[in-house]
Amino acid sequence: MMLEERRRALRHEHWRQTRDITAALLLLWVATIFSAVFFARELSGMALFGWPLSFYLAAQGALLVFLSIIGGYAWRMRVLDRRYQDQVR
Repeated sequence: MMLEERRRALRHEHWRQTRDITAALLLLWVATIFSAVFFARELSGMALFGWPLSFYLAAQGALLVFLSIIGGYAWRMRVLDRRYQDQVR
């Protein structure tokens, strides 16, 4: 019975950390999109490779941030899953 309680506690902790990671990365994604839109007028005065900086951030920068969020999530979840998988055994 103690083993089952320990497994249940580990699953609960794993799920809590998964939710925390997901929430933090979703907030980063929302902040990135919001910033690109909110500061578009101020950033349109600057240029990067001949394009207005607001266009570059919306078209390219947000995509790069999104891809890095996906990579960071996959890496962090792999580490988290391995840690809890070793503890359950």
